[in-house]
Amino acid sequence: LMTCSGTIGKVSFVSRTLASKIFSHDLLRIDCRKPDEAGYIYAFLKSKIGNKILLTNSYGAVITHIEPEHLATVPIPDAPTMLKKKIHDLIVRSYELRDESNDLIDQATALLIGELKLPDIDTFDVGLYKKAAPVDTFSVRLSEMSGRLDASYHVPIVDAIIEHLKRYAEEVTTVGDPRISREVILPGRFKRVYVDEGYGRVFIGGKQLYELDPTNKKYLSNVHHGDRISRQLELHENMTLITCSGTIGKVALVGKHWENWTANQHIIRILPASEDIAGYLNIFLASDYGKALITRFTYGSVVDEIDDNHIRQIAIPLLKNHTVQKKINDLALEANEKRYQAYLLEQEALQIMDRDVIYAKK
Repeated sequence: LMTCSGTIGKVSFVSRTLASKIFSHDLLRIDCRKPDEAGYIYAFLKSKIGNKILLTNSYGAVITHIEPEHLATVPIPDAPTMLKKKIHDLIVRSYELRDESNDLIDQATALLIGELKLPDIDTFDVGLYKKAAPVDTFSVRLSEMSGRLDASYHVPIVDAIIEHLKRYAEEVTTVGDPRISREVILPGRFKRVYVDEGYGRVFIGGKQLYELDPTNKKYLSNVHHGDRISRQLELHENMTLITCSGTIGKVALVGKHWENWTANQHIIRILPASEDIAGYLNIFLASDYGKALITRFTYGSVVDEIDDNHIRQIAIPLLKNHTVQKKINDLALEANEKRYQAYLLEQEALQIMDRDVIYAKK
């Protein structure tokens, strides 16, 4: 799959997770004549040289586009069959590990839902004032206003989720509890100084949070931002990241391959109290129920925002069954490790593509 409108040339390989899914018209589908070379084609289009050649075919003054017929002019090196197979196999195995990682996350989420007896989020019995009204109506006591007059903060589904958690969890605490997090970091705004690759830290944003190997990476100057990087911007394995500006509530767990990368000020970092809670915390916050608890804090008339104080107030249930909670945590960390191994395999394939195909010496 390849993005063909707006951001051009981001590619993905269709493995079990994406098979039989339906996608929008903003994605090109490349169906290889030889299925055992699909991974090779993917690796070339993802390589720096392949991607640059691809982008020369884009058009559009405001929103860039690329059409299927443009791909007909993109040259692809015809490497020896053995080399193509090696690269293909590495990409296929990389995506198999991603599928396995997704399966583990699904298992962990199912365990969480089962232990807390959580119904589908759309079936919660919420306390509406007039259930027959054409729009949702509800009342709020003055003592519960918390200084917020916006209705979205008081949305009944949040109260329904928290009441349910209190009924079935051993305890409901908050992200700011020292047993849950050591620190919640919201970096300050700053003027960025970018440098070439190899001369600074990898720098990513909220749009790239779900990408294993983010495209369009930038590099932040260590010389100009060294102190801010070490105090606020640096990412570390098993941190939970939450987007806090624009699109609110995207949640990701930092993998080993993102260690010492940096991210912008539109992403809040939760530094877990220990490895024993890191995975569990991420699974809950990434669930539908966690997202509802995150987004209820949203404020702003043009650009939505939340801040670190809001994150500290998010309710977190601790399970009665400590064994199940540990299992959920371990599954999440194992899933994160598989994504790291998937990243290494893809990088190996890209290195072979560069070394033995694109830059091969005769």
